[in-house]
Amino acid sequence: MKTLRPSLFMKLVITSACAVMICAVPLAAIAAPPDDTSAEQLESPAELSAYESSVPKPTLSEVRYGEHERHVLDFWKAPADTPTPLVFVIHGGGWSNGSKERLARFVDPGALLKAGISVVAINYRLMRHADDVEPPVKAPMHDAARALQFVRSKAAEWNIDKERIGAAGGSAGGCTSLWLLYHDDLADPKSSDPVARESTRLRCAALMNAQTTLDPKQMKEWTPNSKYGGHAFGFRDFAQFMVERDNILPWIQEYSPYALVSTDDPPVYLNYKAPPALGMPQKDPTHTSNFGVKLQERCAEVGLACELVYPGMSNVKHKSPTDYLIDKLGSSEPK
Repeated sequence: MKTLRPSLFMKLVITSACAVMICAVPLAAIAAPPDDTSAEQLESPAELSAYESSVPKPTLSEVRYGEHERHVLDFWKAPADTPTPLVFVIHGGGWSNGSKERLARFVDPGALLKAGISVVAINYRLMRHADDVEPPVKAPMHDAARALQFVRSKAAEWNIDKERIGAAGGSAGGCTSLWLLYHDDLADPKSSDPVARESTRLRCAALMNAQTTLDPKQMKEWTPNSKYGGHAFGFRDFAQFMVERDNILPWIQEYSPYALVSTDDPPVYLNYKAPPALGMPQKDPTHTSNFGVKLQERCAEVGLACELVYPGMSNVKHKSPTDYLIDKLGSSEPK
């Protein structure tokens, strides 16, 4: 019988020991995502490193609007002699993944540029960058607000009409867009920082599969198998989110778009991938059009325009966010 060489024997021992150690680690401890993670959030970084081939080359790339490595944006300048409207795009990914290179999922930048509308796509801090922020969702939302203020501060240089800026995005990016749409202006007129003096208000927003509330009680009432949103406030799972709801109501009231709706807010367009079924479990509860139905009801209560689109609808006025944005931003007068 042949005997193993000492070096080979040691390699086998080490390999076997490592295998045992790996198997002994609980599966939940191996980078387990939170229970609200969707397939959209689990893409590899390589898939997000470049824009799709249909996206024109940006006029300006990796423009910094803050100090963090994720505080960057890309800008596409529409050719025009007069200041142009602008679409401000916030990518999705559950505030846990994604990048500005997802732009083409939410709008058609070529069509916008052809219509004389400039475009900005931003990155922002993700949840893993928000360990020192309470609640964690404040990081991506306030980053988006700061990026919008920065863009406005560049209005003269970039030939932008400050009064005609609309937001676009999907999923968590759509939720952030709604937060900007409905939140009171965050401008600080007395600030020594000229960027901070700029407005955070929007003319309109056109969004894909957006969450319209961050209140777990509303989510469960609208869609019984809801499981999204706890991570926005530092909770690992939805059950804990529900238990702690009353203790974080001030945060929910500050960061849930539905809670911020008021009579002076701009119009919105919401597009979803499946028809609604209120009070029924959904195949994709994180992106259900139940969110859209309930926001549309709330908007109707206070006299705001909310255009809702999902498969099977008739008399659809705007088939896509791009169509809506061209219609709403193409005129100097609000529609």
